[in-house]
Amino acid sequence: MLAYLIRRLFAVVIMVLVVLLATFTIFFMLPKWAGQDVAVLFAGKATGAEALAGIRIKLGLDDPVLVQFWDFVKGIPLGRDYVNGADVTHCSAPCFGYSFRTEEPVWNTLQDALPVTLALAAGACVLWLAAGVATGVLSALKRGTFWDRSAMTIALGGVSLPVFFTGMVAMGIFVHSLGWVHIADSLSTEDSIGVWFETLILPWIVLAFLNAAMYARLTRATMLEILGEDYIRTARAKGLGESAVITRHALRSAMTPILTVFGLDLGVLLGGAVLTESTFNLPGLGLAAVQAISSKDLPVILGVTLFAALAIAVANLVVDLMYAVIDPRVRLG
Repeated sequence: MLAYLIRRLFAVVIMVLVVLLATFTIFFMLPKWAGQDVAVLFAGKATGAEALAGIRIKLGLDDPVLVQFWDFVKGIPLGRDYVNGADVTHCSAPCFGYSFRTEEPVWNTLQDALPVTLALAAGACVLWLAAGVATGVLSALKRGTFWDRSAMTIALGGVSLPVFFTGMVAMGIFVHSLGWVHIADSLSTEDSIGVWFETLILPWIVLAFLNAAMYARLTRATMLEILGEDYIRTARAKGLGESAVITRHALRSAMTPILTVFGLDLGVLLGGAVLTESTFNLPGLGLAAVQAISSKDLPVILGVTLFAALAIAVANLVVDLMYAVIDPRVRLG
């Protein structure tokens, strides 16, 4: 297991470096190759030629591509100094550069947005995993009944409806019409748990509705396949209780594909739930990415992209390690 973990960690590092190279090239090299000046994006079109030249020197935009890339990579774990003569700006580790829009370190923006995204992901994933798996198991056990058909019809609707549509409908009903829920204009770590809960309960439900529908359909299909296996019939023939057959044998085997999809979904969600955060105006990584794209704030876009890639890589690593806990056949393999 230790050797496997070391190999997977090495693969994660390689993947992050590849993503880093690709995103750095796209965000900083392509504009230059297309004839756009990154210094103009940083300072604005009204800046004079002398000031733009100073910005190029300070940001290292005139250095060779490999030098720029190495300075950026080295600055993430060690920090970086932006130097133009006597003008020195220190960027503490982890340094993802400075925002073109706010002129603050990108890491500050990520730190401010991360708690909202983490809270949104944690609440939503608990709801959709519990509701989706439970619905899928019951539908498989009650195949062809009214419950099964109703649940799968609702699940089909959940999969078909986009988050921004269900989010707007939910806000129109529960926030504006009925007034049952109040969504705060902003969230910070200084706000009370009650404010966070009241603001996030509706986004949790809306996001969980979409994903629970997919998990219900996946769980139902997997459970139906597993319930027809020989070892399930053998367990029943030996007199094992139905609840033990379902939980200890069928559901445990069915959790492998569910866990695979869950790792991907959770990693993507930690990277920023763009549509959900934009719909409910939640100041998380997704909304920060949308605002950065609108203002062409390349360092922030790069920072969010790298964090999303790291979140997906780590989530998949955890999933791979969980396989051995859930399914003994993985350990045997």
